[in-house]
Amino acid sequence: QVQLVESGGGLVQAGGSLRLSCAASGGTFSTAVMGWFRQAPGKAREFVAAIRLSPNNTYYADSVKGRFTISRDNAKNTVYLQMNSLKPEDTAVYSCAAGRQYYTAINYYIDENYHYWGQGTQVTVSS
Repeated sequence: QVQLVESGGGLVQAGGSLRLSCAASGGTFSTAVMGWFRQAPGKAREFVAAIRLSPNNTYYADSVKGRFTISRDNAKNTVYLQMNSLKPEDTAVYSCAAGRQYYTAINYYIDENYHYWGQGTQVTVSS
């Protein structure tokens, strides 16, 4: 079975940086695609970024493009989310997710298409 454990959340000032990590256990067959979602209080869960195992294409929400970078260490079966130039609007609980590959990229933006989820890590950006 697959388990995902996030780490790296915390409190930072606007303009600062954080790096989130998501360690996966259970092999890569069930984690061909890994992504990050976030949810702020009173708002729906929002797609942030995703990365495929092979080819390692990446996908980003428009709100984070150019500021966040998703990467993957296949040897460690770990996904990272480097977050730079953080804004107060980025404050949310960030959750790691894993799932299968799909034939169309739009599927990677949909949370229901991910099979496994971590418990989430809080990111708070102060102004």
